[in-house]
Amino acid sequence: MTGPEALEGLAGHLTGELGRSPHTVRGYLSDLRSLLSHLDEHDADPADLDVPLIRSWLSKARERGSGRSTIARRVAAVRALTRYLHREGVLAVDPGPRLSTPAQQRHLPTVLDEEQARSALSGPAPKTPVELRRHAVVELLYATGIRVAELCALDRADLDRTRDTVRVLGKGDKERTVPVGRPALDAVDAWTSRGRPDLTGPHSADALFLGARGGRLGVRQAREDVYAHLRAAGIEAGPHGLRHSAATHLLNGGADLRSVQEFLGHASPRSTQIYTHVSVDRLRDAYRRAHPRA
Repeated sequence: MTGPEALEGLAGHLTGELGRSPHTVRGYLSDLRSLLSHLDEHDADPADLDVPLIRSWLSKARERGSGRSTIARRVAAVRALTRYLHREGVLAVDPGPRLSTPAQQRHLPTVLDEEQARSALSGPAPKTPVELRRHAVVELLYATGIRVAELCALDRADLDRTRDTVRVLGKGDKERTVPVGRPALDAVDAWTSRGRPDLTGPHSADALFLGARGGRLGVRQAREDVYAHLRAAGIEAGPHGLRHSAATHLLNGGADLRSVQEFLGHASPRSTQIYTHVSVDRLRDAYRRAHPRA
C-alpha cells in the first residue's frame, strides 16, 4: 500500500466508520503527510512503520520547536494510521500502543463571573436582524453550554418549547438533549420572528440561524457574533468562554460533575474535571471566611 493510498483509506475509515469530524480528519491527514515525507527520506513506505522510525519523525518536530500539544496531536494521528494499517494487514504488529504521549499542560479555562454574564446579556434591546441573531446566539450558547459548531448545526425543529430543551448532535454523531432557560428561548423566538425572515433565502432550509446570504450560519461568523456582542459589554471572550462559564456556574449552583458532563456532551469525566477548580476555589474562600482555624 502506497502512502497516498494509506491516507485515503484512513480518511474513509475515520469518517465513515468512526464518525470523526472533518476538522479532526483534516488535522490527522496534515500531520501524516509530514510522516510520509519522512518515510521518503528514509526510503521507506507505510509497511515499514515501526517505533524507531516514528520516534525519529517526532524528534524532528521537537527539534523544530513543536510544543507538547503538537506532538500529542501527531502521536494521535500516527496511532490512528498504524491501527488502520494493522487492521488492513499492512503491518503485522501495531507499533502505536508503544508510543508515549507527552503530558499536556492543562490551562484553566476563561470564565465569566456571573455578574459579567448578566451584563453581557442585558444590554440594549436588539433591533436589526444581525443584532437579534447575535443576542440569540450568545443567550443560547450560555444557556446550554453547547459548542459553536453544534449551535450552527441546529434546525428550528431541534428546539422543543413544550419541554424547554434542545436536541444537539455532538461529536461522533452522539445526540443529547440539553435544557434551555426561558430567556434564551425568548431571544431565539425574537430572532426567528423578527430577524430570520429578513435573511431567509433559497438555501435556508430549516436552519435555525442564518448568515448574510440566507444559508446556514457558519462557525466563523457565529464566533464573530459572540466576540462582537461580548466586546460591546467590555468582555474579551468567545464561544468557548461561554461554554466554560455555563459549566462553571452550574457547578457553583450545586450541580454534580456527572450532570455537567452530560450537559457538555463529554465522553469522559476527565474532560469535565477541569471545571472543578472553580468550585474548589469557592470552597477555599468559604473556608477562610467561616472556619475559626483557617
